[in-house]
Amino acid sequence: MRNEKQEPETAIHRQVAAARAGRDPRVAARLFSGWVVFGERQFVRGYVLLLPDPVVPSLNALSAQERGQFLLDMARLGDALLKVTNALRINYAIFGNAEPALHAHVIPRYADEPQPQRVQHPWSYDWEAAPRFERGAHQELAEQLRRELTRMGVAKPMRFDPGANAGSGAHAEPAAKPPASSPGDTGRR
Repeated sequence: MRNEKQEPETAIHRQVAAARAGRDPRVAARLFSGWVVFGERQFVRGYVLLLPDPVVPSLNALSAQERGQFLLDMARLGDALLKVTNALRINYAIFGNAEPALHAHVIPRYADEPQPQRVQHPWSYDWEAAPRFERGAHQELAEQLRRELTRMGVAKPMRFDPGANAGSGAHAEPAAKPPASSPGDTGRR
């Protein structure tokens, strides 16, 4: 059942609009259900999000067919990340509490991650200390990921190269950050 209720605009709405217009340099690919974008902070190499297009408030707001496509795209994105990053496994998370719009965190996990993070949930990392996404530094990974998603038949053509219309001084709205999960967290929302 679809939820047709008008929802407030969120950072996810703004990021999807930027992706459609070619203004978001963090875009990696366009899938059938939405956009693959690199996380604003790369606490692990290859951390991405899947943003639905059109934006909906939650997974439950999608029809059964749309929900199936979103979840299939999320899993296939994980398959592609496994191949291009040589990650040990992929973690998946859908919350929507801080940003009330559907978005999925797709997180490669590596055997060489520092202890204790290697065996903890991804939110145990210090996200503020993690390097920011920079297109130049992640261009090769972005291209490998897009090629693999295309080879798998999951990617759709994009009208623009990622960030092609960003203009000087413009940058994309940060996507939702994960919720704080322990007393030691420093304001991640």
